Amino acid sequence: MKFIDIAEIHVKAGDGGVGCVSFRREKFVPKGGPDGGDGGKGGDIVLRTNRHLSTLLDFQYKRNYAAGRGDHGLGARKTGKSGGDVVIEVPVGTLVKDAGSGAVIADLIGDGESVIIAKGGRGGRGNEWFATSTNQAPRQFEQGEPGGERDLVLELKLLADVGLVGLPNAGKSTLISVVSAARPKIADYPFTTLVPNLGIVRVREGESFVMADIPGLIEGAHGGRGLGYQFLRHVERTRVLAFLVECTSEDPLNEYRILLEELRQFNEDLLVKPRVVVLTKADLLTKEAVAVLKKKNFPRDPARPRTRVKSVVISSVDRTGITDLLEELARILHARLKKTGRRGKRATVS
Repeated sequence: MKFIDIAEIHVKAGDGGVGCVSFRREKFVPKGGPDGGDGGKGGDIVLRTNRHLSTLLDFQYKRNYAAGRGDHGLGARKTGKSGGDVVIEVPVGTLVKDAGSGAVIADLIGDGESVIIAKGGRGGRGNEWFATSTNQAPRQFEQGEPGGERDLVLELKLLADVGLVGLPNAGKSTLISVVSAARPKIADYPFTTLVPNLGIVRVREGESFVMADIPGLIEGAHGGRGLGYQFLRHVERTRVLAFLVECTSEDPLNEYRILLEELRQFNEDLLVKPRVVVLTKADLLTKEAVAVLKKKNFPRDPARPRTRVKSVVISSVDRTGITDLLEELARILHARLKKTGRRGKRATVS
């Protein structure tokens, strides 16, 4: 399935029905008073998350959504039938923005969570509302109110516990294929990964977490170079970042600083997340060289060089250090994991 993480749609809630002009006419009441009913309410446009969806692909084929309008009022004070709501299902982790201003309208991160994104118009009042002592046979009525209408940008941000960040060919896809059931494309050339991949990592019985692999970053990515920068939104929600750097690099510390700078250019909030430096491809080095790498200190942030970060040396080929890495990630997650309690709630936006 093609991965699409941004889509633009137009939504139009239903208009309210027109109020009715009617007068009571019965066998023994030839000149009854007004009894025109109100128009029905227009249908709402509702966005609702569905955990079985993983892409916004459907919105490439359908961009316009309209709810039903309310029926007109009837005699005998009968209110018209309300228009039908339109429920649009989106993946968990969808951010909803106003297309014009860019303002965030809703952030849907719980399965079954929903929001009324455009409210249906109120039905117009029938003529019974306009009767007075001096006007006992009014012919006034109201048109229904128009339903809300707006252009929206849907932006999918994958929900994961651990996000993998690294230069192309740093071993991210190989790692996620080894520790989970994910099967991304793997090759010995840059930019093999073209879309984010998710994998469920089992640490031990009853304990697991979700890992996200995004396309590799290169220096200058914040200026549009490479592919990974457009997918960095998918690590904004992660609780922990794993920076993958090749053991065979001439300057691992410089590669790490390049990654930090690209994240800072994208969103400085990413730099405050807990992180682990993962030195990959240890099978290509001697035991002596690996021992030297294990003693290398990586600064947490170039602006705070005294703050150190944990590093783990691994090989996805012979599984060296994999258990240590998973235990370290699980330890950090244990300290930070908190339940949101947002499942299944419905909200309304104006």
